[in-house]
Amino acid sequence: MPFIPHTKAEIEDMLQAIGVDSIDALFDEIPSALCAKGLSHIPSGMSEMEVGRLMSERAEQDGVYVNFIGGGAYDHHIPAAVWDLTTRGEFYTAYTPYQAEASQGTLQLLYEFQTMISSLTAMDVANASLYDGASALAEAVLAAVRAKKKAGRVLVPSTVNPVYRQVVTSIVSNQGIETVAVPFSETDGHSTIDLLERQDLRDVAALVIPQPNYFGILEDVDAMTDWAQKKGLLVIALVNPVAMALLKPPGQWGRGGADIAVGEGQPLGVPLSSGGPYFGFMCCKQPLIRQMPGRIVGRTVDKEGNPGYALTLQAREQHIRRSKATSNICTNQGLLVTAATIHMALLGPAGLRSVAERSHANTRRLLARLCDIDGVDKMFHRPFFHESVVRLTQSPATVLRALEAQGIVGGIDLGASYPQLGNAVLVCATETRTESEIESYASHLQRILSRRRLDPPCAQKVGS
Repeated sequence: MPFIPHTKAEIEDMLQAIGVDSIDALFDEIPSALCAKGLSHIPSGMSEMEVGRLMSERAEQDGVYVNFIGGGAYDHHIPAAVWDLTTRGEFYTAYTPYQAEASQGTLQLLYEFQTMISSLTAMDVANASLYDGASALAEAVLAAVRAKKKAGRVLVPSTVNPVYRQVVTSIVSNQGIETVAVPFSETDGHSTIDLLERQDLRDVAALVIPQPNYFGILEDVDAMTDWAQKKGLLVIALVNPVAMALLKPPGQWGRGGADIAVGEGQPLGVPLSSGGPYFGFMCCKQPLIRQMPGRIVGRTVDKEGNPGYALTLQAREQHIRRSKATSNICTNQGLLVTAATIHMALLGPAGLRSVAERSHANTRRLLARLCDIDGVDKMFHRPFFHESVVRLTQSPATVLRALEAQGIVGGIDLGASYPQLGNAVLVCATETRTESEIESYASHLQRILSRRRLDPPCAQKVGS
């Protein structure tokens, strides 16, 4: 069937009925200078085989590298069953239903996802996902400010992912909300109560607490939570879901637990995919449930006692009272949530904990090997998870470029976001990294650093 199924005769009948000569006449208000004169840059059609070859060639342009980058997106193993099931027709083509209760399978999956995320974070309730971790944090800031009403400022430690901080500022600044950067200890790489005490708390609604933070360092979440709630602030936890399999979940932080918890769901069965698409998750305590955007699915029984699923809250109301919505996000990341739900179901609590333990063990092994090299030191000496920062004696940009030439992406140069740290590189190793890959990284790094120490200065080369 053609994309527009109307026949030529049907089109002529419709045009005659409305009194115009052509379809183009319906758009006569558009200046002719703005009208396209054809699609000259669009190539002719290709066969399935040709399209497959083209896409393979483009994918190969990315290259195949051994990945030691973290910083918010992680190279975890994804069991084959996850995407084999996710791409089945009933999941792959499903969309946010407008007659929700007619789509019991979609609702059940979202209910299972919410249950798993709530359990993982020890929070009362979770929604049916957001676009990504950064926008989830922005939504948490908006929710906290709404809950506090007159307060319009939020404390955001500088140890929060720099991209997240940029996204939050972009989203909330035009709504009169200020994000206040809290400095960190350059010795230990974490926020301290002393640094928090120095902040002006007038009109502050909440404190964001990352766990682990962007440097992989574990924050003193209990002390920070108790401090914030004693000051009358809400606590927004920003967490890695894999880390939650090992660490104390935000619902148990301090005496009262975090009020809101958000994070990036990519580590749960979603491939890196050159940066997306990913999904975000958001949880909260029961009193804040109406401040949370998106849909919440509940389990009930019908009049015959059979189990069923229904939307129990749709605070967004974006298609009815848009101006009063908690958020104007138009959909959730249903396909990615499907993959994450299947992934968590396959691994279970023990499997997820095993992934976390093996990832952390590999990072410890990587750090030990790298720090044996002359010219490499560990920057922070606090407990960490999954990733850490090393200091080089040479330019990270130059070293990382040399490693890339050897098929290794060696980490993130922190110079642009944290110039005060000097030659700092954030490195990470998940459970997918092998001993031989770690050894290869270390040997290439050692060779690169030693070679550059022996290279004579450019001025000497010219004069020789």
